[in-house]
Amino acid sequence: MALTGCVESAGGGIDLVDVSGPLDASALDFISEMIEQGAENGQELTVVQVNSRAVLDEAAFERLRSLIELPPLPVAIWVGPSPAVAFGGVADLVAMAPHAAIAPGSVLGHFEPAVLGVGRGGSDEMVTAEESGLDLQPTFRQYLQDLHGVTLRTEHGPVVVSTLRGIEGGITTRDVTFRKPGLITRFFRLGVTPEAAFFFLTIGLTIAVFEFYALGPGVAAAVASVALIIGGWGAVTLPTRWWALGLLLLAYLVLVAAHQIGGILVLSLVGAGILQLAGTFLVDGAGQLDPRWWLVLPSVLATLFFFLIAMPTVQRARLSTDTIGRESLIGEAGIALADFDPNGFVEVRGARWMATAHREAGISAGDPIVVDGVDGMYLEVDRPVTGRET
Repeated sequence: MALTGCVESAGGGIDLVDVSGPLDASALDFISEMIEQGAENGQELTVVQVNSRAVLDEAAFERLRSLIELPPLPVAIWVGPSPAVAFGGVADLVAMAPHAAIAPGSVLGHFEPAVLGVGRGGSDEMVTAEESGLDLQPTFRQYLQDLHGVTLRTEHGPVVVSTLRGIEGGITTRDVTFRKPGLITRFFRLGVTPEAAFFFLTIGLTIAVFEFYALGPGVAAAVASVALIIGGWGAVTLPTRWWALGLLLLAYLVLVAAHQIGGILVLSLVGAGILQLAGTFLVDGAGQLDPRWWLVLPSVLATLFFFLIAMPTVQRARLSTDTIGRESLIGEAGIALADFDPNGFVEVRGARWMATAHREAGISAGDPIVVDGVDGMYLEVDRPVTGRET
């Protein structure tokens, strides 16, 4: 439909709003705020650059959709750079924009659901850039040049966009301001893909387990906390299958149990298998954002390596001293630091050690102990002879 009664815009600069990856609430709100801010600042045009597989928040999506449908200033969307994608609600935004272009080699598709996790079913339809009917624009700068003189709708009526300005000896584009989310927003968005959320959850849980078995809270505990915050944000933002999250926790229980009883390989492999299953089905991506098992696998293998090799090695180093070997501790007295069932921790010669005892010994935290032998990583301990019942 032809637009009539067009006016030329006042002629400010150009905003390029660049937000890649799944569009969660923070990303969607950022785009909306940049469009509104551009109008307040008298900008000539706002171009939204997208390369996104999914929309993750319904309320923020509706706000952005209404802004793009009838924006307060000229707005265009560029799907790029190649190869970019626009899936689900992102494709809806492209379709309703006053003007849109796409880089060759990019695709639109998986049009349903518009918001991941809202509604059921999904669409596998895919449309290439060449089939989309959109302008093919390989670069943002070229797109700006081609937008010069184009009429775009706004809430104030049709506006003729001017993206070029004269300079001595020729012309160039108007000043472009690149807009990206702030550091805090980008920090939390690190975990809004399935593989990233799984990675941060496994990193956080693995380090937390290590700290539990080692010498208590330290720098590693802070790292675990940060990883769990990022992974947890991803889990609550994405359409997480909670039964898969339960499997993830079960996998750690199995891995911890295998480590506790001496690093049984078969049990550790079972735990790793459960962990792989959890990661592969962690998110219900409806074709838009499904976890890819081959990107989950490195996190699983790293976790298995840590439980089988890294943690026992580091633990031996941290729970030993430079001046004595464990064999020299046989016959030494110490004190229990935890209730034994049948394993626990003891303090001998001022150092903390993992230890094991017969269940019949009934050793509790604070009880005196004596070292009877060494079994792998564990000291074998018992009550002192004077403390035994006759």
